[in-house]
Amino acid sequence: MENEDNLPDEFRVCVVVPSKPNPILEKRIVFKVYKRRWFILFVLCLLNCSNSMLWLTFAPVADQSAQFMGVTLDQINWLSIIYMVVAIPLSFGTTWMLDTLGLRITLVLGSWLNMLGAVLRFVGVLGSLVSAAKFPVVMGGQTLCALAQPLVIFTPTKLAALWFPEHQRATANMIAFMSNPLGILVASILSPMIVGKTNNIPSLLFIYAVPAAIICFLATVGIRDSAPPTPPSASAESSNSEPFLEGIKLLLRNKAYMILLLCFGSGIAVFTCFSTLLEQIMCVRGYPNDFAGLCGGLFIVFGIIGAGFLGLYVDKTKKFIEATKVNMSLSALACIAFSVVSQMRNQRIALAVVCSLFGFFGFSIYPVAMELSVECSYPVGEATSAGLIFISGQIQSVIYILLLQGLTKPMADSPFSTCSAGGDAALSWRVPMLVMAGLCSAFTCCFVIFFHTEYRRLDAEAQASGKKPTLTTCDSMPNRNKPDSDNPPDSNTQDSDQKEEQASG
Repeated sequence: MENEDNLPDEFRVCVVVPSKPNPILEKRIVFKVYKRRWFILFVLCLLNCSNSMLWLTFAPVADQSAQFMGVTLDQINWLSIIYMVVAIPLSFGTTWMLDTLGLRITLVLGSWLNMLGAVLRFVGVLGSLVSAAKFPVVMGGQTLCALAQPLVIFTPTKLAALWFPEHQRATANMIAFMSNPLGILVASILSPMIVGKTNNIPSLLFIYAVPAAIICFLATVGIRDSAPPTPPSASAESSNSEPFLEGIKLLLRNKAYMILLLCFGSGIAVFTCFSTLLEQIMCVRGYPNDFAGLCGGLFIVFGIIGAGFLGLYVDKTKKFIEATKVNMSLSALACIAFSVVSQMRNQRIALAVVCSLFGFFGFSIYPVAMELSVECSYPVGEATSAGLIFISGQIQSVIYILLLQGLTKPMADSPFSTCSAGGDAALSWRVPMLVMAGLCSAFTCCFVIFFHTEYRRLDAEAQASGKKPTLTTCDSMPNRNKPDSDNPPDSNTQDSDQKEEQASG
């Protein structure tokens, strides 16, 4: 029998002793999981949701926000764009922080930045400030929130790898990542509902600051460890096995990863443009803000539903590539449909259906693609591989938004427009929408045709364990209480009380 001392430290080997002598003894590699992983996931989801709410607070009420602060629509758009501008240089430090300093420090720091930014935004719109100071102070608070975004949005893949077993990783990723669009959904519905026609911006920012403060408290007090005492899977112990700079070099030489980086980064940019510019696109054709908020809500709700189904499917089948390619293709078709229907008047049902399909097929890709980035780049750290894709998405988002804004043209006559930004002429979004659909389709075709890879992390786990790891504890094995005189227990074997604790964990 193979000596247990030769196995890696993270494995606890349980020897099943049959009632009759048998030359071949079955061995099972057992990994321990901890219930508190769900609390950490819960806090991360709340933080992710709050941060995305703060990101798109003003987008659904861009006209009223511009009037309240005495600025232009382009300046209001920069309250969203600042997230992308700040995230691009900061993201490299965030990937290093996650892989080096750990999960807890990253999440606690992100929660404090998120809370301070939310409070500063509220202070910036109080009546005691002069009108000229309102926008700069709000932008300062928005910048603090933007600093928190990479610390939050890079974390799901790392959390899933360190705390969740192999058969729960995709689901944990799905739950964590989908909390971000859930925040967008809340902002899309809540902002128009609160502001309405009264321009009650201070109440809006106060309501968004309260949950940010509560989440900061939960993260600071409740998250005590970056990683569990024992790993949940064979790859968890080596989740940051490659040094940061060496990992970057490996990724840049990985053809499959670079294709995913560019093509999925383009998809992130398209969805960012959709979320940021939706109200401005639809008001030109006579659709009110509350209907634009409804379409944004349908986009997110059906995206979360689609992500739920897709996450469970890939957790069971491990068909990451097939699921990503099919959904990217269908989301490109939905993007084309939106670019056409959004330029028509009196098409509420069609717009609602198209936005729902766009979200169902498009948003559901996000957590699966992030898992795929880890699979095709292993053993590079999860924060590094997922983080670079996020950086790519942010860079392309800035380029896309500026490009689409630059392609708009003032309309000579817009009798049906519901836009109200300071009396400025309504803008035509026909050409920008067609360009967005074209970019989405082109990158989707590139991904479908050229992306091929092996599942490196799954293969490494299979090689390490000889077969799929199981979460069955030693206590559930037969003859566990019968000592074997020929094979005395190893000195590292847990006693029965420890085994019971593990079974309950």
